Amino acid sequence: MSQKYTKSRKLKNEELDRLEVSEFKDAKKSPIIIILDNIRSLNNIGSVFRTSDAFLIEKIYLCGITAQPPHNDIRKTALGSTETVDWEYAENTLDIIEKLKAENVNICSIEQAENATMLNNFKPQPNEKYAFVFGNEVKGVDQNVVDASDVVIEIPQYGTKHSLNISVSCGVVIWDVFTKMEKSI
Repeated sequence: MSQKYTKSRKLKNEELDRLEVSEFKDAKKSPIIIILDNIRSLNNIGSVFRTSDAFLIEKIYLCGITAQPPHNDIRKTALGSTETVDWEYAENTLDIIEKLKAENVNICSIEQAENATMLNNFKPQPNEKYAFVFGNEVKGVDQNVVDASDVVIEIPQYGTKHSLNISVSCGVVIWDVFTKMEKSI
């Protein structure tokens, strides 16, 4: 039996009820922070900004070699979200982790590792804040950062490649965690 679908009309931009920049700045943010650990692709950085805007991410930390706005290649994929999402640069990722831990933020590295918690089994706790660390496109999250994390989360993968682009990984994790936390946001 084939499933019947309702006909749909694409919405026009003016129908999307998007926030203005000032409204975004004043909006209640999700208790999610993103840490980019030595990301080399400017397009990946821009994509992470854009996804972070879509889910009201509190802040992005750009660490190590991760480039900072303004930059044309970041701007190309960010589509203005570098103006909405708060961000900060830090040379050392571990300094940011130490700072966030002192603020009782849970540090979660996204990596394939022994004893990692699969993303589908990760259960964020209500009224807790989480920082998710995404690593370099080739080397992943630095082992020292993994060691400093409260939990390591792995995205289950079933094909032959066992790796996702960092911006895709970030989108998967943010969407999954956001939907799990949505009732408390």
